[in-house]
Amino acid sequence: DEPSEWEKAELDQAQVEQRIKEYNSQINSNLFMSLNKDGSYTGFIKVQLKLVRPVSVPATKRVPSLQAGRPGPRAQGVKRRTSFYLPKGTVKHLHILSHTRASEVIDALLRKFTVVDNPRKFALFERSEKDEQVYLRKLADEEQPLRLRLLAGPSEKVLSF
Repeated sequence: DEPSEWEKAELDQAQVEQRIKEYNSQINSNLFMSLNKDGSYTGFIKVQLKLVRPVSVPATKRVPSLQAGRPGPRAQGVKRRTSFYLPKGTVKHLHILSHTRASEVIDALLRKFTVVDNPRKFALFERSEKDEQVYLRKLADEEQPLRLRLLAGPSEKVLSF
């Protein structure tokens, strides 16, 4: 799918400031957006994790040496992985910058859950509802989710990740 017209919109500094004020007046939580002096802004995005495969996390285990009391070369930690499925409906709020890219959001989520799998195996999708239809679109690595959130407003029917 192609990005919608509002996703392609370019905003000047005054428009960004106005959108942030409008956004903050419409939300029902303390997950506000804040304008920085340099013109960038920070805010929260809510990401629903819907993984169809298990993820791997590190599981370090010490291998005992053959002779007790004398650590041998095998006494160092052995790198192991444990795989598991994240529970359905896992949600994470991330505080990000306006220029944070989709690929960086994926990296942050993997670090948060200490997932050691290659980030290229994951994708960030935007989800929108229109006329009782659900639409999914894979975000390109360089797209900026907080910018999309600002343009769409706080409604999760209009946009969620």
